[in-house]
Amino acid sequence: MINPGRMILALQQNIGKAVVGKEEAIEYALIALLCKGHVLIEDVPGVGKTTLASSLARSLDCSFRRIQFTPDLMPSDVTGFTLVNFQTGEMEYKEGAVMSQIVLADEINRTSPKTQSALLEVMEEHQVTVDGVTHPLPQPFIVLATQNPGEFVGTYPLPEAQVDRFFLRISVGYPTIEQEMDVLERYSGTVVPITTIEPICSAQDVLAMQEQVTTVYCSPEVRNYVASLAAATRSDPAFSLGASTRAAIALIRGAQACAMLDDRDFVLPEDVQHMFLPVMAHRMILSPEAKMKGIPVEQFLLTILQNTSVPVKL
Repeated sequence: MINPGRMILALQQNIGKAVVGKEEAIEYALIALLCKGHVLIEDVPGVGKTTLASSLARSLDCSFRRIQFTPDLMPSDVTGFTLVNFQTGEMEYKEGAVMSQIVLADEINRTSPKTQSALLEVMEEHQVTVDGVTHPLPQPFIVLATQNPGEFVGTYPLPEAQVDRFFLRISVGYPTIEQEMDVLERYSGTVVPITTIEPICSAQDVLAMQEQVTTVYCSPEVRNYVASLAAATRSDPAFSLGASTRAAIALIRGAQACAMLDDRDFVLPEDVQHMFLPVMAHRMILSPEAKMKGIPVEQFLLTILQNTSVPVKL
């Protein structure tokens, strides 16, 4: 049987060849992979969002496609289309870019809402329906989407329904001076670091680890803790939109993955706390009054975390 902790550590080290000093972001991306979730990587341009996604794809022996989202990208470019084979007279399905195990959706907020919505069924159902015919996606399947925050010209903000389908959000952030010096050293040579990354994990390994996540025990007390946290976001006046049930399920799954990586077969409240911000923050919508205060979403969520009683009996 695969040891998930060792495999994830090996993947972190492999991705670290190209992504410097972002261990937490790498860990969250791998947890999303174990939980069959999709990742929204949001940060300013040029801090390594695409490099992180590409490095993860290179570390897995899985099919990979990159979609550069632009205003003229059509839904059929994503999902595929059918056309007539003039030799046989039959309709044939031509695969779209999404028909891959790992999909990098680069700058997803730069395409039209119609094209963005083409991803909805794909992300949720892991299948594509074209002209009434359903085509299953290869497994494992994960979408890694990047977007630059704070840009409004020529962008189309993702609707709440689309954002809620992302398992978690990662902010890469600027490196420290020491980390940036390391980056400059690595990228000043003739060899580009990302080209040195070789696959160390097969698709079957990923599927096996995803199956193991579901076997991690989550006690009634921890489930009540998660439900209480979700309910608190819905009643907090700072939010005009709180956590969905899908968000609560994602929080449970993320906590199970954390426990598994710590070589435990049961979930602790600390696992829930570790996953609370990355799973919840991007789903929350601040009320107008809260926006005027200029306080980030994460600060309100931390207050909820501090004010919610932690179960002690497991």
